[in-house]
Amino acid sequence: MKILFPVHVFFPKHFYGTETYTLELAKTMKSFGHEAVILTATPYGEAGAGRIHSKYEYDGLPVHCIDLNLKPHNRFRQTYHRPDLYPVLQNIVSEIGPDIAHVAHLINHTSTLLEALKEAQIPTVATLTDFFGICFNHKLECYDDSLCLGPNKKSTNCLCCYLRESEEVSSWKILAPFLRNNILVSLVSRSLPYLTKLPGLHKGSLSGHVLDVTCRINILRDLYGIYQCMVAPTDFLYEVYVANHFYPDRLKKINFGINLNLVKDYQKPRKKTDSLIRFGFIGQISAHKGVDLLINAYLRIKSDMISLTIYGSPDQDSSYMDELLRLSSRGNHIEFKGTFPREELGARLSEMDALVIPSRWYENSPLVLLYALATRTPVIVTDVKGMSEFVRDGFNGYTFQKNSVDHLTEVMQRIVDDPSSVERFSQNAVYKKDVSDYAREILEIYEATLARQSGVLQDQ
Repeated sequence: MKILFPVHVFFPKHFYGTETYTLELAKTMKSFGHEAVILTATPYGEAGAGRIHSKYEYDGLPVHCIDLNLKPHNRFRQTYHRPDLYPVLQNIVSEIGPDIAHVAHLINHTSTLLEALKEAQIPTVATLTDFFGICFNHKLECYDDSLCLGPNKKSTNCLCCYLRESEEVSSWKILAPFLRNNILVSLVSRSLPYLTKLPGLHKGSLSGHVLDVTCRINILRDLYGIYQCMVAPTDFLYEVYVANHFYPDRLKKINFGINLNLVKDYQKPRKKTDSLIRFGFIGQISAHKGVDLLINAYLRIKSDMISLTIYGSPDQDSSYMDELLRLSSRGNHIEFKGTFPREELGARLSEMDALVIPSRWYENSPLVLLYALATRTPVIVTDVKGMSEFVRDGFNGYTFQKNSVDHLTEVMQRIVDDPSSVERFSQNAVYKKDVSDYAREILEIYEATLARQSGVLQDQ
């Protein structure tokens, strides 16, 4: 069969979790004898091909790419639904002619892709790699740095985030003083749905902005009905989509598989031969990943026998990176080493006594966590459900309270004070599900989906 894998961004420019998941699943399906095709996009502001639809090949896979520099969005609604992209997506889907589509992420393509797939009668399934369907920042991270479980009844909590984050309202000078205070932001957001009903406002731009935000989840929930199956890789993500009424009968929990062959030489328990404790981080260097928390905690550890190595692109957020460099200048043995080829992942993890994932959001079974466990690397993670279901505190690593530098310092200090814990945690760190095992489970979903589609078409 020919399988289309839509994903928001892709290799070689983008190489984090969702992109890696898509690459490994597509390559595995190809090894099974199927044809795999990637559909991705160049985000606005990033150098693109200069034409709306271009093609390239990566790691033996054909890739179709849409250059969004030629289709910049000009209102919030276009971040999740873009009818103006429909003809482009329709033509690409028609050219590829897939038997089935497996969506890894809708950002950039938006839910309009689902409409194009439905019109072409392409059976479609999804892997829910984050909370896009429920939350416009995709992380369920609130304007006040708390975490939420989805829109409230009138989506006023979403309006809070919109008022704080959106460039569309930054020019509304009358609201500017209110947007700096969390309590006032909440008051304004609760007032807006009523204000927009007043004469002179109900058809204005303010009303349009409010409607774009408050109708988001209903539009997406309706269009997610095009999916015939949605795979959730964690208990928490499954529960949140169920709680937000996203077709519980179509949701299926399946843990990710990883490419164990990639780390086959690094799956033995650690033997600690010195007293230096090597902490590490691998991932996106951005605020929601909490790298500043890690550095601040590291600086508080009472020991000279420690080091911290941070891997990730320094170009994702220049102001945040500058802040991290200022912080790290206060400590010793802190290195930023950029990115590395994915073939080196096992080697890089094997050099760490503990991988730290200090994320500020729920996360969703990050692949680097699974690879760490597969390489018997102890882990320290935020105690959010997208990770804590894989980490037993004091067994294969530690969990710590979200956003708490004090608690993170405490658990890192425990390892420093007891270097032998590295060996104990390493003995217990394990992850054995290979991407080929995962792909076989996904293939069963494809076959069942195609069989249902065939039955429907015969009945017609």
